[in-house]
Amino acid sequence: MRFRMEDHRQSDVREAIDRFLIGGGRVPVSFGPYLIFPGFCDVHVHFREPGYFYKETMETGTRAAVRGGYTAVCTMPNLDPVADSPETLEPQLKAIRETACIPVYPYGAITRGEKGEKLSEMGELAPLVCAFSDDGRGVQGEEMMRAAMREAKSLGKLIAAHCEDNTLLKGGYIHDGAYAKAHGHRGICSESEWGQIARDLRLARETGCKYHVCHISTKESVALIRKAKAEGVDVTCETGPHYLTLCDGDLQEEGRFKMNPPLRSREDREALIQGLLDGTIDMIATDHAPHSAEEKSKGLEGSLMGVVGLETAFPVLYTHLVKPGILTLERLCELLCWNPRKRFNIESDPGCTVFEVETPYTIDPAEFASKGRSTPFAGDEVYGRCLLTVYEGNAVYEKK
Repeated sequence: MRFRMEDHRQSDVREAIDRFLIGGGRVPVSFGPYLIFPGFCDVHVHFREPGYFYKETMETGTRAAVRGGYTAVCTMPNLDPVADSPETLEPQLKAIRETACIPVYPYGAITRGEKGEKLSEMGELAPLVCAFSDDGRGVQGEEMMRAAMREAKSLGKLIAAHCEDNTLLKGGYIHDGAYAKAHGHRGICSESEWGQIARDLRLARETGCKYHVCHISTKESVALIRKAKAEGVDVTCETGPHYLTLCDGDLQEEGRFKMNPPLRSREDREALIQGLLDGTIDMIATDHAPHSAEEKSKGLEGSLMGVVGLETAFPVLYTHLVKPGILTLERLCELLCWNPRKRFNIESDPGCTVFEVETPYTIDPAEFASKGRSTPFAGDEVYGRCLLTVYEGNAVYEKK
């Protein structure tokens, strides 16, 4: 394995990687200022190809991933065309084959066009996709979700649900909390998320489907999933770095703080952290969702939903959860690497990634490999700069 670091640092990093590999390559290894992890796996990213190349491409998305320490990602199907058949999935598969620098595992849509009216070609898609999701919109009809779960069960595939009850949104765009009330914004109530989770858990119990909940953000969601797990429902869930480290008290009047679901209350954030600690929350996924600068320049009300996260996830989590002693490195490794790989049957070798964790630095979106620049963490001082990401013995990213 060759990389281009200065001679003294190259020797130290190489020794650190050797120690990691000798230890089996499964748990983090600390060596001087360096931390070595197995490569991360993000089961929830939007790379926008095909259809929205100006926001992101398969090439820029995977370059952003390796710059953040990821060696496998799962891409959502809300593209143009929506990946609801082998034919509509093929443009994405072609981009993966030709331009991705790490393995990319696409989702198939649950319903045709993500319209919630008719099931996608799930049987034909099953061998080609990691799971099924209508991410970006919830499946509104109970009968449609029941049919999808039964089909997914017969195919041995996972349903990964964006849970959002449209009847409860009422034009909201941030959390229906203190900030919204104080600044005259329309709020999104927590029940719009947890109400649909409750429905889906009942259906998962009924059908026996493997069920995964995307980007949970409320304390009620944590409680419902905790209870369902105790009852034997085959359910897992994810949350994002921003929901674990920010709340609606941190909002500013800028589009970089707007995502779906929104940043919730301090109590919700605390419940999410407790869910990490007790095993209710199985993994952390970024919901990396790039948009153009113009699309994110219209404040909280007018900007599109979504922020980027692949290049900031580890430093944000390390700085705010590991360094204060809230989360162990071993648990973070489970959440970022092994749990997502196990649940989504990601069998590729994770390789490894190296971070320097003693020197603080400031998050600067201008340095991102992603086309997206909108992050609530811009300007924050953090620890954990990625120096090197290795996949199949090759340095797929190296800090210059």
